[in-house]
Amino acid sequence: MAPVMLRSACRIHNLVKTQICVNLSCWSLSCGVLKQAGAQPCSSLRTWVSELMPEQQSGAGSALYTPPSGVRGMTSLDREAFAWTVNVPALRLPKQGLNQLVKSLKRVILQRPGMKRVVDIGGDDDHRLLLLDPGSVSSPTSFGDAETEVLGKFGVPLELQDYELQLTYENLKSEEVLRAVLPEGLDVTSGFSRVGHIAHLNLRDHQLPYKSLIGEVLMDKNPGVTCVVNKTNTIDSTYRNFQMEVLAGDGNMVAKVRENGCVYEFDFSRVYWNPRLSTEHERVVALLRPGDTVLDVFAGVGPFAVPAARRGCSVLANDLNPESHRWLLHNCKLNKAERRVRAFNMDGRAFIRGPLREELPALMRGPGRVHVVMNLPALALDFLDAFRGLLGPPETEGSPPLVHCYGFSKQDDPQRDVTERASANLGGPLEGRCSVHLVRNVAPNKEMMCISFPLPKEVLFSSETADDGSSEEPAPKRQRCEDTTD
Repeated sequence: MAPVMLRSACRIHNLVKTQICVNLSCWSLSCGVLKQAGAQPCSSLRTWVSELMPEQQSGAGSALYTPPSGVRGMTSLDREAFAWTVNVPALRLPKQGLNQLVKSLKRVILQRPGMKRVVDIGGDDDHRLLLLDPGSVSSPTSFGDAETEVLGKFGVPLELQDYELQLTYENLKSEEVLRAVLPEGLDVTSGFSRVGHIAHLNLRDHQLPYKSLIGEVLMDKNPGVTCVVNKTNTIDSTYRNFQMEVLAGDGNMVAKVRENGCVYEFDFSRVYWNPRLSTEHERVVALLRPGDTVLDVFAGVGPFAVPAARRGCSVLANDLNPESHRWLLHNCKLNKAERRVRAFNMDGRAFIRGPLREELPALMRGPGRVHVVMNLPALALDFLDAFRGLLGPPETEGSPPLVHCYGFSKQDDPQRDVTERASANLGGPLEGRCSVHLVRNVAPNKEMMCISFPLPKEVLFSSETADDGSSEEPAPKRQRCEDTTD
């Protein structure tokens, strides 16, 4: 696959993610190009869509759902201020056969949150009014042939009536509320991730004066969300967590999530968890077979380790963050996987040159395949030099482990970039000996990649070793190992 096409696929996908989700033709184009490039669209859980494009806002429907101008600039949510009256078209339908008529007219029916589509007619028990979408119906000629036929079958005249409709805050979507509140001309888009009951935002500067209101709106419009937080700094490279402030809700940071058949619990404020990596976790776990061994260098709370153990693999899982280590142990027990997992709380380099090196010779001679997972994309490629001379000469028998190492790339050819960086850190060429997978587009011109390769024996059994302190990782901590069977 040409590098230009892969980069183009990433840019198209990133562009589409910033537009309203009903733009299905562009989404299909993005997915199609990505599949041609041998990649998958990211498994984003972004559930708050972007501001509508101008052409999507035009027409009778958009003006209909514009709240009173008095809500503009509101910083403390006043739900009662979102109340106004509009006129919409309606059809008088017989009560008998109503269900069939409603089903047949689904295309033109008014669809709004918390709103009845069928209303009573005072003094007429035999008929009901069906409210229609003014963006779809402006005259009797707006009905299609099939719709006209079914109306004729029930003797319904094509006579539209005006219905005075009371709209409230309950009838608005979150993006409509925010577009009405924030100053005109400013972007209202702000994607969020859903982590259990927590909605996690990355607000922009111009949105910060409205942060409390935004938090309340998100809780109102997303059932099950009871806490909204805003990220206030970048990820700490040491423990992979970040500072956050509670915008709305109970402030409970202990989340419970389900992913790929497993259940995880953790304190979201003190560990790293990215719901957009669910597809990648599933992809790698699908490569495993019962009897394989997984050596997870940066295990977090267990999104690779736990499902691998449940699949019948033996797992050595490590993380530097004491909180991640604690929740890893908890999640192993929660998923009844503790007998197959040994958990360590160490620096990644110390784990490679300690427990991993001790176990590897016997594992290589065993019947199962050995997989090394290194999911710390900001730094993992720099840790590959820890494998230089790991077992030292002389070379012994056995199949070398298969490494899955993650990294970010901002280059025009991310596949070539991560291959060259991995080769440089290993001290041996990987061209033609590896596969590179596009995990997801993280930001404009920034991709998360996974490079997989059998660890070259000339590296593993080399007489040259890297300096133990050559990575950007903080100084190794005292080893702490716990069998989760304890």
